[in-house]
Amino acid sequence: MKLLFASDSFKGTLSSDQTIELLTKAAHEVFGDCETSGVPVADGGEGTTEAVVKARNGEMVNVDVHGPLMETEHGFYGRLSDTEAILEMAAASGLPMVPEEKRNPLNTTTYGTGELLKAALDAGYKEIAIAIGGSATNDGGMGFASALGIKFFDKDGNVLEGKGSDLIKVEHIDISGLDPKAKDAHFTVMCDVTNPLCGPDGATYTFGKQKGGTPEILDELEKGMQNYRDVIKKEFGIDVDTIQGSGAAGGLGAALKVFLDAEMKSGIETVLDLIDFEGRLEGVDVVVTGEGRTDWQSCFGKVMQGIGDRSKKHGVPVAALCGSLGRDYDKIYAHGISSIMTTVDGPMPLKDALDNAEDLYYKGAVRMFRFLKAGMEMKK
Repeated sequence: MKLLFASDSFKGTLSSDQTIELLTKAAHEVFGDCETSGVPVADGGEGTTEAVVKARNGEMVNVDVHGPLMETEHGFYGRLSDTEAILEMAAASGLPMVPEEKRNPLNTTTYGTGELLKAALDAGYKEIAIAIGGSATNDGGMGFASALGIKFFDKDGNVLEGKGSDLIKVEHIDISGLDPKAKDAHFTVMCDVTNPLCGPDGATYTFGKQKGGTPEILDELEKGMQNYRDVIKKEFGIDVDTIQGSGAAGGLGAALKVFLDAEMKSGIETVLDLIDFEGRLEGVDVVVTGEGRTDWQSCFGKVMQGIGDRSKKHGVPVAALCGSLGRDYDKIYAHGISSIMTTVDGPMPLKDALDNAEDLYYKGAVRMFRFLKAGMEMKK
């Protein structure tokens, strides 16, 4: 019996690594002498760098950067090989870095994410993966591009800082100062949204509210984003609203495409490629995956969908252990997931479930493996 464990983290309670430890313990309790292995996974949001670095036996590299409000922060990126690196904007421009009372996308910037990328380029990496989930920003990627040497000017020739409130002021973009090392590198962007830059489904109106935008602020930002779009079209002949994902991360997607010609890919698909997940399926009898809550959204670029689809392609069944189930959770069955079991073992307040997450997960794993063992005995 050979088992492979590849579960997402349970936000706020269990890390991906912890699920591997608990599943391993439970599997040996039920099956005795079985072969187990585990690989941490993430879908392109917060925690992606750490998961991939651990899976690849890489190294975390610390970098001092500027946060969303230009405060000093301790960021990081991951070294995967002599030529490959990975970074996530959540480490420099993430929403949790801004106190709730200070959240206003007019004032935040992606400058620190640009600093992370520059640090990786300066270290000589030429294949760089960038996870752009969880941003606090709506600056169209102006701050990010500014950190790489691109300049944005207002009508009076002044260089703009590159925050949300500057979008409406952009008159001219000078890319001549772009770090030359960026021209020799290939960038893969982990992005699971297809929103355009502007409009009702664009960066501002879709994601701006959760970043602290009031209706008035959002209207101001949208006007600025439209101006930014128009300047890009005038100077580079590119209509970013026709590019899927240009509205991701408050418009950082647009900057990555226009200024770096980055390749947009699904977050989970990129992670699975980076950790050679399919290579790890060799000889595996069952894969175990899971997440904190499974519902209809799980089928759109999340860990369980990615793990299930890749395993199904190789004829390996997948069992899932999840914290809870929501609306249309059963749609995940179409993506190679054979069975789902929840960690909670009875009605309980959410706080109790979170406070006892480790114990509940372990007991749930034991129940799941007992079911698998019963199925194996029936087959005999």
